[in-house]
Amino acid sequence: MHLLVGLGNPGEKYAGNRHNIGFMVLEAIAREYGFAAWRKRFRGEVAEGSLAGARILALKPLTFMNHSGRSVGEAWRFHKIERSQVIVLHDEMDLALGKVRVKLGGGHGGHNGIRDIANQIGPDFVRVRIGIGHPGDKARVHGHVLKDFAKAEQGEVDKLVHAIGDNIAPLLAGDRDSFMNKVALVMKPPRPNNPRPPKGTGEPPAGKAKMPNNPDQTGKPDKPDNADND
Repeated sequence: MHLLVGLGNPGEKYAGNRHNIGFMVLEAIAREYGFAAWRKRFRGEVAEGSLAGARILALKPLTFMNHSGRSVGEAWRFHKIERSQVIVLHDEMDLALGKVRVKLGGGHGGHNGIRDIANQIGPDFVRVRIGIGHPGDKARVHGHVLKDFAKAEQGEVDKLVHAIGDNIAPLLAGDRDSFMNKVALVMKPPRPNNPRPPKGTGEPPAGKAKMPNNPDQTGKPDKPDNADND
């Protein structure tokens, strides 16, 4: 069994916050793969299902972010799950919106939810770090994470949520690099249209003037061979 955890704060007030991107992704996965209805357990809400042949217990801690470990610890101990099979989806300010990185173990990077989970079950679990961007000023961090995504960002957020859910199977199989590559391909910005015309049209790229039809850089036309030299 895999314990798939999404981090966030409970309640409608926080539903659209950057801090709740873990909840958003987990809820999308449960919907897309037809998990059972959410029910209260382990100081949170759980939904069970299967994905790519793996049995999944999805967990949203309802303890508020800073005490996420209480909920995760109860579920982990009850089901006796390997630490490497615990996957935590959480927001990451040090990554731009649309970026995703995965690591096994390591420090908490200042994230209080991750800190509390590590205190409860040890550090050797999988972290899916989902970029939400940084406000650029340490004093604005608290307000930033507890602020909804801007309307202009919502399309990118929806795309990211589905990219993670649609490509979660390699991660469950332990292939973190494949998962990250697949998500990155989905999130890659479209290439700009090539301004050059098709070959053979003879037209220069937009905004570029035609060169005169002679090597003389004055721009004056060539005289015919039999022209008078006067």
